[in-house]
Amino acid sequence: MNKFKKIETGIDGLVIIESTIFGDSRGFFMESYSKRDFEEIGLTMEFVQDNHSKSKKGVLRGLHFQTKHTQGKLVRVIAGSVLDVAVDLRRDSETFGKWDSVLLTAGNKRMFYVPEGFAHGFITLEDNTEFQYKCTDYYAPEYDSGIVWNDKEVGIDWELEKYGIKEEELSLSEKDMKLQTFREFVESGVEF
Repeated sequence: MNKFKKIETGIDGLVIIESTIFGDSRGFFMESYSKRDFEEIGLTMEFVQDNHSKSKKGVLRGLHFQTKHTQGKLVRVIAGSVLDVAVDLRRDSETFGKWDSVLLTAGNKRMFYVPEGFAHGFITLEDNTEFQYKCTDYYAPEYDSGIVWNDKEVGIDWELEKYGIKEEELSLSEKDMKLQTFREFVESGVEF
């Protein structure tokens, strides 16, 4: 029996993954990754780097991608919660420019696989949220890029009101506030 369940989204390659949880009065145990079991459900990526961040409520990170050495990311939350978002930037995709999101919490233990060719970002919904992710390629700062979080053409619904976050209270890095628009990305000609 496979320990993982793959849930398709409306965008090819972008999937939610649920792990089998073994729990009792002492707590729980779960596998967060198994190369063999992932391959059995059609996920054959190779990971080379793990990252871990901690943020207060209202931190918005993204929407990031690398123009070369593109990264697929297997993301999950180990404390707190996030709304995790991915935007399809694969020019030959039927869903080019479309986005999807998933609620990831320490409680639901869901994971989100964001393949190469996507912009990725998230907003933390609780203080002390810890976010972990595995990457299919190394971070290459010289190819770091992104799309601004509130791009009108992409039109992501960050569900701020639902989670009690006011736009003026969002915390973004200076870099993330200056990211390009989706139209500028389109005009740049960058392909994955």
